[in-house]
Amino acid sequence: MIKRVHHIGIAVKDLKESVALFECILGLKPVSIEDAPCQKVSEAIYEVGDGMEIDLLEPTGPESAVARFLEKRGEGLHHICFEVDDIDAELKAMEEKGVQLIDRQGRDGVAGKIAFLHPRSVNGVLVELVQPGSGGSNNP
Repeated sequence: MIKRVHHIGIAVKDLKESVALFECILGLKPVSIEDAPCQKVSEAIYEVGDGMEIDLLEPTGPESAVARFLEKRGEGLHHICFEVDDIDAELKAMEEKGVQLIDRQGRDGVAGKIAFLHPRSVNGVLVELVQPGSGGSNNP
């Protein structure tokens, strides 16, 4: 079951410029800036509201999914991520409902165990699911 919006991912061409823009215009400073080799991006993570995040994503190479997104669509909203308790059970339930999956099982990501739903099944929006605290590269 979906618990809440965990974060919104925004694809950017230049992370340093975008961090400066967010600070200047919105008065926000990232809580962390880190490389995520598992997803071939560098990201700046902002906490907003009650535990929600905005993640700015800059590709670290041309083979990154974010690089392909930027090439095709330009900067902007990349994905919405929802938190779940059991990602593998959620993926199975989604597939049974006819949702097209990008990932059939959860895999390690920055925020925990992650998986993506194909935009064709969700009105053109890339949806990420995350099970925090379950194997992500920056979890305690």
